[in-house]
Amino acid sequence: MPDTYLDLVNRDPGRAVARRLKLPRPPLLRRYSPGEPLLTGPVLLLGAGADADALAGVLAGPVGGPVRSGDDASSRPTGAPDLVFDGWDLDVHRHADPALRYAAVVVVLTEVLAPGDLSDPALELAGVLRSLRPGARVVTVSRPAGSDDAPAVAAAREGVEGLVRSLAKELRDGATGNGVVVAPSVPVTAPGVLGALRFFLSARSAYVDGQLLPIDSSAGMLPADWAAPLAGQVVVVTGAARGIGAAIAAVLARDGARVVAVDVPAAGDGLVRTANAARGTALQLDVTSPDAGARILEHALGRYGRLDVVVHNAGITRDKLLANMTPERWDQVLAVNLESQLAINETLLTSGDFADAPRLVSIASTSGIAGNRGQTNYATSKAGVMGLVRATAALLAPFGGTANAVAPGFIETEMTARIPAATRQIARRVSSLAQGGLPVDVAEAVALLAGPTAPGTQGRTLRVCGQNPVGR
Repeated sequence: MPDTYLDLVNRDPGRAVARRLKLPRPPLLRRYSPGEPLLTGPVLLLGAGADADALAGVLAGPVGGPVRSGDDASSRPTGAPDLVFDGWDLDVHRHADPALRYAAVVVVLTEVLAPGDLSDPALELAGVLRSLRPGARVVTVSRPAGSDDAPAVAAAREGVEGLVRSLAKELRDGATGNGVVVAPSVPVTAPGVLGALRFFLSARSAYVDGQLLPIDSSAGMLPADWAAPLAGQVVVVTGAARGIGAAIAAVLARDGARVVAVDVPAAGDGLVRTANAARGTALQLDVTSPDAGARILEHALGRYGRLDVVVHNAGITRDKLLANMTPERWDQVLAVNLESQLAINETLLTSGDFADAPRLVSIASTSGIAGNRGQTNYATSKAGVMGLVRATAALLAPFGGTANAVAPGFIETEMTARIPAATRQIARRVSSLAQGGLPVDVAEAVALLAGPTAPGTQGRTLRVCGQNPVGR
């Protein structure tokens, strides 16, 4: 359902009335269109040291050419490349200029060792926040706090999380704040780091706000073409007939993938529309069928000769207070949302035909993080999905693969359109971006975790919620 209020207050005469009455005015978000530049405007990169120099080299380096990594060879992990290929050709500045309005700020905090080390970069960032362009991006790059760290180091590194989440709540005009958290052994020029950084800087992350994505390893590779990172890959999307599933199929096809769209026979018309729009194929299938995994594999191998990515999007709701819950409602939700994924994954992982850097992406939910009244069965299933990907990631890592999840918040779909009007308005306005997301916002996050840089992130859940206050 369209957000009528958002449309009204962002065009005259509604815009003028909203200003005069001091009504809240949710921003129009900057979303990705193929062919557009990564950023239009200068980028401020804050931070000193080898990591900051390395990232500045990538951001400012020539497109398609080698860029010096900038790190100290003596501290570089064994086998790490001295050169990173494919600079981003951005207008990068290392010191704030009050005359400029920045499209993005990248704050490199990998070398902080005590809380006091956060002061200079945080206050320098504070000085440019009023100079950000609408839809600007603020991204931190930091290291995680480890159990073996000295207390001061752990305090400083954990403090970055509070900085990012609070900053994101203060940004205006569609700007977002997010972070990339890089494991100690991983260079900041690793594929996973650059993939996450580029995602957060781009319009693909329009509805991702206040999130920190861990990069656990140097696994993965940079795409030959950032505009088509999934070129040649074969992707299965379940629950693809409509809504978020249809958007996922469309975005993955846009990014170069060959798509197999899967849904139940009753959704056949919508499924065919999705498959045709994605220039892919349709497979009518109930994911709870005992042979679902075998049929998915047979279809993909028969049509395309390979299977690279499976997106587990199929899901249902059967809402009821737990006191009124019936066995049918409970069992149906867990069977579709969780148990089907376990069964399909087992078939794929034991087949021997899903072992070339395979990637699994599951759709979770913020309900599984924070819970939701009347959705005990749904929240249980979605929390289970997050546990599933954490455990499955370890099984895929030896093959260069990964399993991760995306947790949508309030997304404008047919399901949320059935929520009572007053509740729907509240759900839209409580996020930092003061609006609901669109199915394409979830699809963009799925594309990141399905892409070639994704194996650097293992068993994680990325929220797409506009920084809704539920959970973390």
